[in-house]
Amino acid sequence: MAIVTSSSDSVRAALPRWQDAVRTAIRDAAELCDRLHLPVALREAAVEAGRSFRLFVPQAFVAKMRLGDPADPLLRQVLPLPDELADVAGYTRDPVGDRQASTAPGLLQKYSGRALLVTTGACAVHCRYCFRRHFPYSEAPHSLAQWQPALDQIASDPTVHEVILSGGDPLMLTDAQLAQLAEQIAAIPSVRRLRIHTRLPVMIPERVTPDLVRMLRDSRLTPLVVVHANHPRELDRDVADAIAALIQGGIPVLNQSVLLRGINDDLATLVELSERLIDLRVMPYYLHQMDRVAGAAHMTVPESTGRELVAQMRRHLPGFAVPLYVREEPSAPHKLPLG
Repeated sequence: MAIVTSSSDSVRAALPRWQDAVRTAIRDAAELCDRLHLPVALREAAVEAGRSFRLFVPQAFVAKMRLGDPADPLLRQVLPLPDELADVAGYTRDPVGDRQASTAPGLLQKYSGRALLVTTGACAVHCRYCFRRHFPYSEAPHSLAQWQPALDQIASDPTVHEVILSGGDPLMLTDAQLAQLAEQIAAIPSVRRLRIHTRLPVMIPERVTPDLVRMLRDSRLTPLVVVHANHPRELDRDVADAIAALIQGGIPVLNQSVLLRGINDDLATLVELSERLIDLRVMPYYLHQMDRVAGAAHMTVPESTGRELVAQMRRHLPGFAVPLYVREEPSAPHKLPLG
């Protein structure tokens, strides 16, 4: 289920707008630093740090960043830093136990009643804190036929009522590919809901096409879309329009964020993010304590700080606008509430 990435003019003309945005995304740390007029020393460090986990960021997201500001909170989510090369005790390549939760190729079963399909290794952005930055995507299915063992496994367990499409990012599949997979899932009588975890509506809002909305709306399954925004500046008018298309199609939209040092670890940012989400009719769902993934230790915020921030949010926001602060632990039966 590969994404078209050819650079030829003829292919570009035939691509949907969102796929063209993928094709033209910035993949080179030096180019990003030059575009934003960042210091030469930072440019050189970013190139070196990005060799093991490549930079990838759509140009529309780059356009939201402040020129000449190495501390810009959107930039900090995507720019490789030398700190990523440090070997920090307690930070591992599989921080949430994906390996032990695998029950078939591409299928993870951690929680009662739910099953998760790792649909693709492709993403619309390479977040430096990604808990699956070391995931063995080459071992996951790459065609609809290869998904059959996972689908058979789900069908064999009548307690599975919800299937979650994750990745990578499942919306990096085409509408046709998603529709085929959704039809196969809907054919399993015990499954009632289809949940999609995606950052595409935020990174490349053109991805929310009429065909996508129609496919989700018309499915037998109850659809839910969980987007991922960490900072209110991510939620501009184009993103608002994409989210509105989903909601107007009758599809509930929730948001999950990650608490990140220097990005959103202050009260004003978190309050503004929640208020902006509510104004867009998006429910703040989770605020995650960052998973302890190798290469991202420098982005961790202490849990004590997170608890205090959430306590302060409750004093400034209605209860429905305060996300649940959680941590994921391998083998735990659910995400652990932290405050």
